Amino acid sequence: MAERWTSTALLVIDMQNDFIEEGSVTQVKGGKAIVPNVVRVVELARQRGVLVIWVVREHDPQGRDVELFRRHNYKSEKVGPTVKGTVGAELVDGLIIRKEEDYKIVKTRFSAFFATHLHSFLQTSGVTKLVIAGVQTPNCIRQTVFDAVALDYPDVTVITDATAAATPEIHNANILDMRNIGVKTPTLHEWSEEFA
Repeated sequence: MAERWTSTALLVIDMQNDFIEEGSVTQVKGGKAIVPNVVRVVELARQRGVLVIWVVREHDPQGRDVELFRRHNYKSEKVGPTVKGTVGAELVDGLIIRKEEDYKIVKTRFSAFFATHLHSFLQTSGVTKLVIAGVQTPNCIRQTVFDAVALDYPDVTVITDATAAATPEIHNANILDMRNIGVKTPTLHEWSEEFA
């Protein structure tokens, strides 16, 4: 069965304190609710030998590498969101990078593919199937998915209840858009049944 999953990678996107925990200017309102499902997706992936790739944002303290529309968050004396080395940039409780097995990609834009080496790493690892979990559906999830489709990954899956947005309506509308371009959109339960 493990051979079935050797060409698959799980991308866990932006499951960091500044996107999940209360009080952050970048908090995704639906993010906290999906943490247990993301933990479970990672557990299932590891059980089957799926490569786990952690996609995170880590920014310059002055915000010089963030999108223009976010730079105002780095102009005060308060530390900006997901600054490298801060608690806000760390993964939420329950999620741990296993350095011997997992891989980490640092991005500074929505897509995990934009200005990173993700595509070449996936190619050299023999990965053709992507499974995606994390936040937030209309931004980083969607942009990564659309780039994966544009790069001709033949099998892209978004776990619908292991991804989230500010509201269920925004989340569902984006899931529909992704489904309409051929992306698989199972729930965690449905996806876990594939392992049976």
